Amino acid sequence: MDIRELRYVVTLAEERHFRKAAERHYIAPQAFGRHVRALEKEIGARLFDRTSRRVDLTPAGVRLVERARDVLARVDDLAAAVRDAPPAHDDGVVRVGVLGFGAADRWPALRRLVQAQLPTSTLVHIELDWDSQFDAVREGEVDVAVVHDVGPVDGLGLDHVLTAGRVAVVPVASPFADAERLDEDDVAGSAWVRPVGRHPGLGRWAGPATQVSRRSPMVRTPAAIPAAVATSGMLGIHGDPARRFFARPDVRFVPLAGEECHVSVATRVGDTSRTALAFRQAAELVGVSSPDRNRTGT
Repeated sequence: MDIRELRYVVTLAEERHFRKAAERHYIAPQAFGRHVRALEKEIGARLFDRTSRRVDLTPAGVRLVERARDVLARVDDLAAAVRDAPPAHDDGVVRVGVLGFGAADRWPALRRLVQAQLPTSTLVHIELDWDSQFDAVREGEVDVAVVHDVGPVDGLGLDHVLTAGRVAVVPVASPFADAERLDEDDVAGSAWVRPVGRHPGLGRWAGPATQVSRRSPMVRTPAAIPAAVATSGMLGIHGDPARRFFARPDVRFVPLAGEECHVSVATRVGDTSRTALAFRQAAELVGVSSPDRNRTGT
């Protein structure tokens, strides 16, 4: 959901006239109207009743505008809060640790919100694995990280970004490849690729993938799972966005019942730098449509 389009809808709700609303944002009425229609299409609901003389909010529009005003107020407060915070360091580089698909489809919105508050900074990608994702933040190897949130971590704050279903990664020739959905009982006794990480929450999330043998390949990053499945012929476990971000012709991604995959922004407890504040508040805004799972480690 685009912040700019939320501003347009709120302005139209105030003006009740497309031309006047467009003039407040210095764009053509036709372009303004396209943005409003795009938001209606994304939401799947009509927000305004249009007549030749007047524009009125629908019940869905009333609900959205009320929520949008709250979101936009927090976005506007973000700039002032970040300006008043001390800088993380002076070289203008923000080291962003990323595990797997990271924020998935929410990357563009997260990046825009962060860069709006840190306009002179360059975001640098640093790949993480399950074993290092939390230590990299705690030990200062990265400034912030987008991590697989498998439970509270001492010394870190975790701000929720997205929640996704769990999928089994299966070889295309597997009898499971054409299944619409699998339960853990369906895959009991199967050979699995093993995800490696120290946090006990990883084992709870991985479920059947912890039932491995000596022959099971060990993978340290989510990105490696599809290749390991294709090579070994075993099954793997992943978050649902993997079907788009790690697609391969030789594997299939089948919904698997069990604990969902949670992704959060990780920052050090007590870090009041501009970078940490920008990412925390951007994560809050990007994850506004998801259940609140913000947590702080002890």
